[in-house]
Amino acid sequence: MPEPATPRGEVAALVAIQAALTDRPGVLSTARGLSHFGEHSVGWLLVELLGALLKERRRREWLVAVAGTFAAHAAAVLLKRVVRRKRPHDPAVAVNVGTPSALSFPSAHATSTTAAAILMGRATGLPLPVVLVPPMALSRLVLGVHYPSDVVFGVALGAAVARLALWLDRASR
Repeated sequence: MPEPATPRGEVAALVAIQAALTDRPGVLSTARGLSHFGEHSVGWLLVELLGALLKERRRREWLVAVAGTFAAHAAAVLLKRVVRRKRPHDPAVAVNVGTPSALSFPSAHATSTTAAAILMGRATGLPLPVVLVPPMALSRLVLGVHYPSDVVFGVALGAAVARLALWLDRASR
């Protein structure tokens, strides 16, 4: 039986990331927790709705965050259906969590997390993109459910949707 081919390109990057991080204490459970929290952007939307309820003086910013996060997720899902790239399936890549679809590009988790972080950062005045985006982006690779380009494009798409949400908010005042 021939030996499997050595992983190359993005698959090699996934294998390297998984080899370096997956066995470290708490990494896999944290990555899975982030995955569940970010599924369909529900965790971010709940936080934003709570912010809108509790922070009356900042309600508009929180509601813009809700709309922008929802739009980012929708854009990612729509793009997935157009591109139809399959998730990593190389035997060298361990898939460490279930997914709602077999489609990979772009990462909806990276997209909605980036939009949420930018927009919630505006509502709170905190540097949330620096704190929230890298762990979510890395978690998608550790879990073996996205190629690095899926995640990078998702971050860029989330940032673009957040900028559009902010522009629309300013234009409507």
